[in-house]
Amino acid sequence: MKVYIGSDHGGFELKQELLKLWPSMLNIPTQTNLSDVGCFTNSSTDYPDLAENVCTRIINDYMSQPKIIASEDAFAYNSLGILVCGSGQGMAMKANKYAQIRAALCWSPEITALAREHNNANILCLPGRFLNSSVAIEMVRVFLTTPFAKGRHALRVEKI
Repeated sequence: MKVYIGSDHGGFELKQELLKLWPSMLNIPTQTNLSDVGCFTNSSTDYPDLAENVCTRIINDYMSQPKIIASEDAFAYNSLGILVCGSGQGMAMKANKYAQIRAALCWSPEITALAREHNNANILCLPGRFLNSSVAIEMVRVFLTTPFAKGRHALRVEKI
């Protein structure tokens, strides 16, 4: 699996903490490949540009994978994203402009699990100024290890 992570200046510090702990402290499979797509300093940056960096990579990966016929498996992605900005709102708003993206602004591990299980979110948006690193670490772990429940949820996600 590929994971793309991006932040603006408001999420830079939390993103750096997540990068330092990847993958050992997150208790995720070591074969999970992480790519940092920016920003690379805490200087002011525009969150829409960073959200676009992550979204276009996920969409490109999705478009290049073999197409799956079965409805419930059509939501299988080999790439996921993590976006971090001050509130998480701007990143989520920009990311959800893309038809293939389901970005979820989450603030707890429980909400994160539901976003994956019920909504098959493929991007986790984190409010970097409102989360401590231990909660964010747990949220990322939950996001990367919780499967989509499929079934009735697949029919609902199709309507999105």
